[in-house]
Amino acid sequence: MLKGFKDFIMRGNVVELAIAVAIGGAFAALVDAVLKNFISPIINAVGASNGKAGIGFYLRGGNTATFINISAIINAIIIFLSTAAAIYFLVLVPLNKLQARRAAKIASGEPDPEPKPDDIALLEEIRDLLRSGKTLD
Repeated sequence: MLKGFKDFIMRGNVVELAIAVAIGGAFAALVDAVLKNFISPIINAVGASNGKAGIGFYLRGGNTATFINISAIINAIIIFLSTAAAIYFLVLVPLNKLQARRAAKIASGEPDPEPKPDDIALLEEIRDLLRSGKTLD
């Protein structure tokens, strides 16, 4: 049962999803901060000729509960597109290149090198030192 769970966790899709969620959340917070503190004031300055905050309009004249805030919608679109672009270019593209390289390596018949256990590597190092006649000082 544990082997099946380990196989499920180590599948590429689960790992990719976990990376995308973590990076997406962190990057979304960064983009949100930049937009709220830099881009939103610029957008609001363009549409705020009447002293109101942001681009928008009232459905019922002057009633703040009926204000349609277009600048907030523009900011949300920018946040979404920026986050999606970052995940695509910083996570998905490098991962696809890595998988393509690995697939080409497998297609050529070259197997992945198996890592040697530490005890075997240590024994080989001792053997090589004994052959060369060097002492361990």
